[in-house]
Order: sequence, then structure tokens, then C-alpha cells
Amino acid sequence: MGKIVAIALQKGGVGKTTTCINLAAYLAQLGKKVLVVDFDPQHNASSGLGVKVTDKMPSVYNVMCDQIDPTDAIQLTAVKNLEILPSNENLAGGEIELVRMRGREQILRNCLDKIRDSYDYIFIDCPPTLTLLTVNALTAADSVIIPIQCEYFALEGITQLVRAIRLIKSQGFNPKIDIEGILMTMFSRNGLNLQVQAELLKFFGRKVYNTQIPRNVKLAEAPGYGKPICIYDGKCPGAKAYRELAFEFMKRQPE
Repeated sequence: MGKIVAIALQKGGVGKTTTCINLAAYLAQLGKKVLVVDFDPQHNASSGLGVKVTDKMPSVYNVMCDQIDPTDAIQLTAVKNLEILPSNENLAGGEIELVRMRGREQILRNCLDKIRDSYDYIFIDCPPTLTLLTVNALTAADSVIIPIQCEYFALEGITQLVRAIRLIKSQGFNPKIDIEGILMTMFSRNGLNLQVQAELLKFFGRKVYNTQIPRNVKLAEAPGYGKPICIYDGKCPGAKAYRELAFEFMKRQPE
């Protein structure tokens, strides 16, 4: 059975989508069968993996709200072993439709349960807000990776997300969900970054990844070309960091 990992933090610009795309791509290059679920109406993960997004194409919205088979919406990418369940702007209105649906918190989990045996890992790129979409992602996921830019506003965001995870567990939506890891992004060894790193290590300990993702212009450029960094520029510092993260992620998995 494939492992489902949500990548979440209710703050934009911390590297959620960049992490989702590039961690998934490197795991695929390591021979794992991987699916990215673009669960953000802004559909950045889809365009970042080369999907030509339109409001007519089958998407995660149709899978959840029209109950089409997930395999009818999944698309191949330029990376062998990596596929994507794309999003488009319809997902924004889909959240309103979900409110009226029975078992609305579990719709995504029910959809992914149909296909999780076909993959080693499924990564859900969450929207930057704590909405019903994010609740669905956390209910579907086995664990959560939290990318955090090393600044104090992001620390506030991680506190709110941890509360949301506890609520998901206590309400019985997903009693087994846990934090997979905390990933420091846009990292540089200045005083503020090191202070935030110390706070994260104090409260989360071994949950904090040893790998840190540096600021790197190539990481910012790659999505504009619809490519993960391993294809766009596999030798840049950002590429090397995400490759290291993939190895660290794998090393942390149970046998």
C-alpha cells in the first residue's frame, strides 16, 4: 500500500509546491512510483510539471465532485515513474460543493484509496490556507511534511498547523496522522535563520530534516519551464539539496 504524504503550511511562499514537485521527482528517479496530487486551485504543481492547465481538462475537482475514476484524470510527466493528478481553477468552486456532500472531510481519502496500491508514494500539494480542502488532505494523508521558511511568521503558521493536525486526530477523521518531517527552506546561515532553526530543533527534535534547501534562483526559474529541478538544472545547489532530501526521506522510512 502506497504512503500518502501531505505537504502543508497555511502560509504562502514557503516552498510547498517546490518541495512537492522536486522531492517527488527525485524519488521517481530513484525508482519509486510516485503520484503528485495538485490540491491547490492555483494549480502551480500542475503547471510546474508541464501540464497545460485548462478548465475543461479532467482534474482532481472532477474526481472528487463528479466522481470520475482518478485514472481518467491522471497525467504522465517528463520524469519516468512520476505522474500527476492535476488541478485547475474549478477546485476553488469545488470547495463550496464539498460543504454539501456527506462525509465531506473524507472525500479525497475515498478517492485516493482507489489508487494508492498503484504507487509507492502519493504527495498532496496543499493550498496555503486551513480550509476544507486542507482538512481533506490531512484526513487522507498518513503523514505531513511541513516546509518552513526560517522566519518568525512561519513559526506562528506551524503552531496553527500542529493544532489542526491534533484536531484532525481528536475528531477521529484520521487518528494515525503524524508529522513526517520539518523542512527548512530558503535557508542561509544568518543570525535569524539560525535562531529559528534552534527553535525548531528544540520543539521538534529529530522531526527536523538535516537537509536544508538554500535560496536558489534556478529553483524559482524551473516551474516557468514546466520542469522539476532535476531536469531543468540538476547541478545547481537547489537540485543537490532536493536530491539529498530524497535520500534522507527514504532513509527515514520503515523497512
